[in-house]
Amino acid sequence: MNSAVRHVGILGHSWEGAAECWREVCRHSARLGHPGHPDVTMDCISFETCMPAWEVGDHAAVRAVLATGVDRLARAGCEFFVCPDNTAHLALEAPGVPLALPGLHLIDLVADAARRAGHTRVGVLGTRFTMEGPLYPRELAARGIEAVVPAAADRAMVDTAIFTELVHGEFHDGTRAAFVDLVDRLAASGCDAVALVCTEIPLLLTPEERPLPVLDSTRIAGRAALEVALGHRPAPTWRGASFRP
Repeated sequence: MNSAVRHVGILGHSWEGAAECWREVCRHSARLGHPGHPDVTMDCISFETCMPAWEVGDHAAVRAVLATGVDRLARAGCEFFVCPDNTAHLALEAPGVPLALPGLHLIDLVADAARRAGHTRVGVLGTRFTMEGPLYPRELAARGIEAVVPAAADRAMVDTAIFTELVHGEFHDGTRAAFVDLVDRLAASGCDAVALVCTEIPLLLTPEERPLPVLDSTRIAGRAALEVALGHRPAPTWRGASFRP
C-alpha cells in the first residue's frame, strides 16, 4: 500500500460500535481499489468510566477521558481520528484545549449524507443524551433538514434498550419489533429517513427490517475515515470544542 496512506485512529466510547467502525474502514478498502487497508489503531476506554459524568451532565469530565484516548492515538502514530460514538460528540464539543489530533465530526458527516440523499425530515434514534441534545437539530437545520425526535416514552424505550441490551451485544426479537414499530410511526409522521445514531442500532435493525431509508452513522464514519486515509477526502481540521474548520 502507498506509504502516503494516512494512519487512522478510532476513538471508541462503546466497544461494539468501535469494532463496527474498524470493520468498515477495513472491509471497504477493496471497494476503493486497495486490497490492503490503512494502518488502524483503536483506543477505547470503558464507557462505564464515564457513566457517572454522563448522568450528571458533566461533559468536561467525559471530554477529559476522551482526550486521554486521543493523546494515546497520537502517540501511536495516528494522523487523525474518527469517533463513531454520537453521544461522545456532546463531550468533544465541551470547552477545552485543542485535542492532540484533528478529527472527523460525526454529526457533520451524517448531516451531509442526509443532504446529499435529498432528505428533508429525518427521525433521530440514539441515546437519550443524543436525542435530547442540540447537535443533530443544529446540523440538520443548517442544511435545511428537520430533525424529528421521538416522544418521551419512545426515547425512554430506545435509551433503555441501548444501555441494557445493545451495548452488551444483546439483540432481542421483542426489542427489534419495538424499534420497527417506532420507525413505522416516524414514517407515518412524514419522516423520509431515519438516522440510526447509536452505533449498535444498525446491528439490531437489519436492512430488510427498516421501513425507512437509513443513515447509519457507524458506516458513514468508517467510510469517511477510509476516504481520508486514502486521500479521497480532505484531512480533517476539527480539534474538538469550538475548534471547527
